[in-house]
Amino acid sequence: MGNTYSLFFPPTPSLTEDNLPSQSGKVFLVTGGTSGVGYELCSILYNAGGKVYLAGRSKASTEAAIEKIKASNSSNGSAGKLVPFAVSLENLSSIKPAVEEFLANESRLDVLFNNAGVSNPPKNSKTAQGHELQMGVNCLGSYLLTQLLLPILHKTAASAPSGSVRVVWTSSITVDLGPSPPPHISEMTTPSSNQQTNYSISKYGNWFLADGLSKQDGSILSVSQNPGNLKSKLTRHMPSIVPILAGPLLYPPKYGAYTNLWCGVSDELGLEDNGKYALPWGRFHPAPPPKMLEALKAESEGGTGVAAEFVRWCEDQTRDYR
Repeated sequence: MGNTYSLFFPPTPSLTEDNLPSQSGKVFLVTGGTSGVGYELCSILYNAGGKVYLAGRSKASTEAAIEKIKASNSSNGSAGKLVPFAVSLENLSSIKPAVEEFLANESRLDVLFNNAGVSNPPKNSKTAQGHELQMGVNCLGSYLLTQLLLPILHKTAASAPSGSVRVVWTSSITVDLGPSPPPHISEMTTPSSNQQTNYSISKYGNWFLADGLSKQDGSILSVSQNPGNLKSKLTRHMPSIVPILAGPLLYPPKYGAYTNLWCGVSDELGLEDNGKYALPWGRFHPAPPPKMLEALKAESEGGTGVAAEFVRWCEDQTRDYR
């Protein structure tokens, strides 16, 4: 009961723009950076001196967000650099060209924030490759982007402080309050007629991908997190009554940025935390749901093994776009 209460009324954030150390010399990439949590996170990192690649669907939208952040710069001359990164995660074919342009201009990447997401779009919404939209953007697009950036993350980790090179995956409160993850991969990957179910499955998938990456490359810290219950565009496809009813329990997007910030740059975290799941506004889950832990374990360990199967499925679906 105490943990559920803290999901809606989290403790005070321990890391904010007020006590964030200088991020000068570091390079960040934030997907979904044109609005909401991503926008706030880009602003905080930029004002702290970081070089921030602000990712969005189009060059125009990323440049507009960058100009807005610069206009409200509060760094007193210590700001870093903002760079547009145009990529459409709903089209797997667009991801490799965007990454190739990034790699042509960068020699390091300290933290990748897989922040972009879709929630409850109109029924039958599909990606360019025909996948259910939430699964396509939240999982497949983010997985492919991460895999294409893995070599530069690994290269950066070779000379950076241990545990400082990270990938942060955005999940949701549905991990705690939603139904159990499907025990079979076919149920994970076959779209439901219920869009909320599809959303929940994609958010389970984000933790599965974080766990999978933690086992794939031990030099990179990979964690997943519930950013919090926020006032953002993520609810734009839901009935208008939903944000009204939930309003008293929703926080400004900046608080979701604090959760990401803690996961991405806090020195409280180390490689021993690989694969863990964080809660608002920056703390590891004290008692992860047994339903999720069971999914993360192999059958030989008493689990369902569905998490590892899901990672393999994502690899199969994206292999041709590498």
